This record gives sequence, structure tokens and C-alpha cells, in this order.
Amino acid sequence: MGFRLPGILNTKTASKTSDIPKGFFAVYGGESKKKRFVIPMSFLNQPLFLDLLSQVEEEFGYSHPMGDITIPCSEDSFLDITSRLSV
Repeated sequence: MGFRLPGILNTKTASKTSDIPKGFFAVYGGESKKKRFVIPMSFLNQPLFLDLLSQVEEEFGYSHPMGDITIPCSEDSFLDITSRLSV
């Protein structure tokens, strides 16, 4: 069952690229155990999310071994940021 934040899809129902609905994209978040999140494209218009992506690029570059964007912050931090964007 899991949790659900507004604007973020349950990763169990969207586990493949073909399962991602139009208008959404997948990112991996978390430090050691990466968790997959499917989030709305509208987050790309949010300065807070763009700042997070810029920080990730500066520190880690564009290497994304899991195929999707990887955001190596704690899962709690990622959820905190995305929940502020969902309001």
C-alpha cells in the first residue's frame, strides 16, 4: 500500500518506464537504498526543485547509473521538498 503525497505516484504501480503517465517522470531518491518516485513535470517549473537538481549536478555530475535522475539526499529530505512543492 505505502504512502501517497499529492502529486507523487506510488512507485509500486509505476515500476517501468512505460507505466509512467504522461506529464510525469521518475527520479530516485535516498542515500544508500534508492527509492523510485514518479513526480509531475510541473516540479521542473519550481525554483526549489530546480535548486535541488543544480546542487545534485554540481556535486555528482550527470552520471545516473539507474537510468533515471538520481538525487542522493536522504529520503526524508526528498519527501520534505516534494511535499512543499505539492501544496
